[in-house]
Amino acid sequence: MDQRLVLMHQAMLADRPRLEAYDRALARAVRPGDVVADVGAGTLVLSLLALRHGAGRVFAVEADPATAAVAARIAEHNDLGGRLTVVRADARTVRLPKRADVVVAEMMGNLGPEEQMMEVLDAFARGNLAPGGRVVPQRLVTHLAAVEFDGEGWGVWGGDFFGHRLDVVQECAPPGAQLHFFQRRPTLLSEPVPIADNRIGDRSAAVVRRVRDLVVTRPGTLHAVAGFFTATLAEDVRLSNFPSYPGCNWAVWIWPLRHTPVAAGDVLRVRVRRPEGVRVATDWRLECGLDRAVRPAASRGPGECGAQPGDTASPGAVGRP
Repeated sequence: MDQRLVLMHQAMLADRPRLEAYDRALARAVRPGDVVADVGAGTLVLSLLALRHGAGRVFAVEADPATAAVAARIAEHNDLGGRLTVVRADARTVRLPKRADVVVAEMMGNLGPEEQMMEVLDAFARGNLAPGGRVVPQRLVTHLAAVEFDGEGWGVWGGDFFGHRLDVVQECAPPGAQLHFFQRRPTLLSEPVPIADNRIGDRSAAVVRRVRDLVVTRPGTLHAVAGFFTATLAEDVRLSNFPSYPGCNWAVWIWPLRHTPVAAGDVLRVRVRRPEGVRVATDWRLECGLDRAVRPAASRGPGECGAQPGDTASPGAVGRP
């Protein structure tokens, strides 16, 4: 198990809201004696939570050989041989010796779909989920929202830094999405709009490629479009990486834009272009354009006359899709 994986698992284990959410969801899903499958089991955290809530048998499915070997040692050191079996296999093709009453996984990326969790769970469930079985999570939704930073991240490159201007950086920075952990809650200039809504067995709502409208609901300065996920683990248990919380192991994806004054009624039209290599979220492109609400000329600021030039959501551009 290399150092990168160790650090990744450390961050996930330190994320208490994540663990507490899965603990609550498994408390609702697992019944005494249930067979549970932990897909992408890693260091067995979800497997151990399933046993804590009464699972009679857990199959921990892990594709990475080094991680599976570590998982087997954890099971051995905890004397779990009769209750927990580590299965080194690809979850999309494996067939377990017994069908599972509950299937659980945590393979959310920072946007949600990068690790293709719902597709993997769908394939796994077709061959391994018992009739009437439960899946955790039940749903994974990716949202976009127009945001204004509170003096951090891309928002620091403004026109007033102790009487001086730093906004030239907006024109000099290379284009591309950024990962950001919010230290302060940003201002949402629009309501979040879903661009992907994935459920087991339902392929009708994959990433939406058509143009979506982020309608500005309050005046402010548009700094960026934020991308984040919300996972429904159980009917009353949800987990999201926005806004960031202390110890959150997921960042929020930020597509930086030229700092632009906006007013209620303005519409940011956006379209996500998902790459073939879905796992590389930095290659997810966001095209956007700003349509101004009609308002009296006297109420407009200098230079407010409509969409600005550009064709991708990158520093210095508010384009039209």
